[in-house]
Amino acid sequence: MTTPAPRALAPDLARGTMLLAIAFAHAPLFVLAVDHGQALANGVSLVFHDLFVHNHARPMFAFLFGYALVQLLDRRTAHGDDSADVRSMLRRRGLWLLAFGLVHLLLVPIDILAAYGIASLLLVGLLKVRDRTLLWVGALTLVPGTLASAVPMLLALGQGVSVLDVGSVAAPAGTDPGEQYAQRLVGAPFGMVIGTVLVAPGVIAGMWAARRGLLEEPTRHRAFLVRAVWVTMTVSALGALPSALAQTGLWTPASTAAAWGTAVLQPLTGYFGGFGMAGLIALVAIRAARAQGPLTTAVSALGQRSMTFYLFQSVVFVAVFSPLALGLQDRMGLAASLGVAALTWLVSVLAAETMRRRGYRGPAENLLRRLVGPAYPARSSVTGRCHSAASARSRTITRRVLPPRRGPLW
Repeated sequence: MTTPAPRALAPDLARGTMLLAIAFAHAPLFVLAVDHGQALANGVSLVFHDLFVHNHARPMFAFLFGYALVQLLDRRTAHGDDSADVRSMLRRRGLWLLAFGLVHLLLVPIDILAAYGIASLLLVGLLKVRDRTLLWVGALTLVPGTLASAVPMLLALGQGVSVLDVGSVAAPAGTDPGEQYAQRLVGAPFGMVIGTVLVAPGVIAGMWAARRGLLEEPTRHRAFLVRAVWVTMTVSALGALPSALAQTGLWTPASTAAAWGTAVLQPLTGYFGGFGMAGLIALVAIRAARAQGPLTTAVSALGQRSMTFYLFQSVVFVAVFSPLALGLQDRMGLAASLGVAALTWLVSVLAAETMRRRGYRGPAENLLRRLVGPAYPARSSVTGRCHSAASARSRTITRRVLPPRRGPLW
């Protein structure tokens, strides 16, 4: 029998929590009108969504994806693999993620797997550059990433509607499914380019953080994480406040410049909010690791199966909202859709914990491992032999393979 190699708690806990943020971000896009239903509940939900979810969940997901790339590189080089071979494996993995994303489009018009696949192909080379280069490239990618996110927000402000209405993917009843998929494929190249632009800053930030082990060793970096979380979350909340006020009708931009400023500020600071949420979960993991309860274990199990349950969310949302299934897209507003998202996440937690107890990794993860090939990270025996030796070796090998870590953390 085999079991997965020991894993740090914080990254998996962050990935499990991230799926809740992703569910909150995607579920409202499946309803026809977010203002359907009780006005006060929808208004409160809109403020919550704008401050903590919209343009926050995606950067957090991207941050953790970039973090995982470095983890995979470290793990393989610690076992003696050549770093160039590992980067080649990561690019091959990216190609399969791109394929997964195209198949995913059969089910829903929202996909991020293809964008991460392309990001792997384009950004894996940054794993060998120095920190200064990494940070400069990350800063430069913030410009197109922010502008791409600002356009839907600007359209929403101009039309006096929620940005969620602008981004809605709800299909009217009677739409032909085959025609829908054909339209998605036609727009897929453009969508994947935009998606890659949106996730690139987060992926690069995750690489930088992983070089320092911020999530794997949160206790050692606790002081830095506390400062970083306070700064990023404060900046994020303040940056999203004008957008939230405008979309709820409590404030109206008085000029084109004010509208552009509002539209740009929300996604720009949203990147910081996504990074801050990952850091906040790392701080939570410090306490959780001391007395790991059943909820922590279950959410961590969900994080280890994040791709499986990301795809599971799509299945649920189609079943609930699609006219071909329950067809609730015209009967729910924002508040109700967030309730569906939360319930979907809770079911995912229970299912992931069941898989953990049975020693089952997850169907999507297992398939990806088989497709990528034998160079994918191996499993260790239940006796754990060689694990301590590999851990000791990793400190030496990682120093040789990865670029020097220069300067202070912040």
